[in-house]
Amino acid sequence: MAIDNNLLESIIRRYEEAHFSVHRRLTGMFRDLVPEELTIEQYSTLRYLRTSEVCTSTELADIFCVGKSSITAIITRLFDKQLIERLPDEKDRRVTLLKLTEEGKRVTDVVEGKMQQIIATFLQHFEEKEALAFMETFEKLARVMSQSSGDGEERQVNNEDSY
Repeated sequence: MAIDNNLLESIIRRYEEAHFSVHRRLTGMFRDLVPEELTIEQYSTLRYLRTSEVCTSTELADIFCVGKSSITAIITRLFDKQLIERLPDEKDRRVTLLKLTEEGKRVTDVVEGKMQQIIATFLQHFEEKEALAFMETFEKLARVMSQSSGDGEERQVNNEDSY
């Protein structure tokens, strides 16, 4: 069922205001947790590598929606700081795989623990049911956006994504 245009505009405005406030505050808090020698973008790259274990620069550029030159600069700085290593792909020697070093793992683990503590302080204001409903809705938004064709048109969403 479609949402009325006036209601939709109101929801979008509320979303923008809430997103701006949450994003600005969390980014400020997270910036304080990340070691001084790292940018938020560099830490985000480390964090992605921590969850994926191994990836390519092309994958990083796609995930973060940035150009290859931006990712190359981030990778070079992280490599120079000995937080990631570059490995040749055994299947295709033209491909370079990226992986965290032990120091890269240690840094991400320390910062992630602190970030979880911060987020937990806010989520404690939700009832369990509210927190789960919030996350399910937010994850649905992420799925819908990742299935977007990039030109503003929504692709077909799986039936399990509908209520």
